[in-house]
Amino acid sequence: MAVVVVTDSSARLPAAETHRWDIRVAPLHVLVDGHDLCDGVDDVPADLYTRGHVTTAGATPAELSALYRQAVLDSGGDGVVAVHISGALSSTLGAAEHAAAEFAGLVRVVDSKSAAMGTGFVALAAARAAAGGADLNDVAVRAQAATAEVRAFIVVHRLDNLRRSGRIGTAASWLGTALALKPLLRIDEQGQLVLAQRVRTTSKATAAMIEQVLDVVGERRAALAVQHVDNPGGAAEVAATLESALPACGPAVVTDLGPVLGVHLGPGAVGVVVALAP
Repeated sequence: MAVVVVTDSSARLPAAETHRWDIRVAPLHVLVDGHDLCDGVDDVPADLYTRGHVTTAGATPAELSALYRQAVLDSGGDGVVAVHISGALSSTLGAAEHAAAEFAGLVRVVDSKSAAMGTGFVALAAARAAAGGADLNDVAVRAQAATAEVRAFIVVHRLDNLRRSGRIGTAASWLGTALALKPLLRIDEQGQLVLAQRVRTTSKATAAMIEQVLDVVGERRAALAVQHVDNPGGAAEVAATLESALPACGPAVVTDLGPVLGVHLGPGAVGVVVALAP
């Protein structure tokens, strides 16, 4: 048997990757008009991002405990490494740590200190180590190391939703809104979403994001993901630009950010995640 890797639906891993590496995915929750919808399981309304009273919730300890229990059984006792969305952005990490306490060290929880494919790339690094025969400790160590290899940037049209949900500071939100500036955000080393740069237009913010990605990658090899909220055209343009500028990195993974993240980021958002080669 082998160590099993678990992540959550905020990672937005393509189904082909979860199947290839046997990564288990815990659904997070979208709360719409009193209905609790499981991300990636239940259908969400097409007009989700224009509704005024939509919230999200992390996976519960009970949900994670059930998923971990099955994963431990499937590992044949080799154990589980659970890679989740940043603890600074979601309650899921705390729930994961609570659930893991039931398993006497057989479940190791890793804070990805990121979100979306930032979490996904860390989970993939862990899964590759597990597939290569690494034991529980070594898979957890590889996952922890991968968190330092990931950088994430995103351009959003407004900061109101992030301010209301507490994902970004009130002062940063006010500056972006009051001055009609388009914010470029990044996830910092503590896994917090912070303001990286303010520019006058969305096109300039996107150009600034691409420049930051080019600076981060430099001459190194890296995996790239371009993700969006209801903006496939914008994501495709960014992906094409990066693939042209960074041919050694290969094609970028292009996916939507899904409802759990999209509710907070708002429609039109486009982001880039970089996973530097170790």
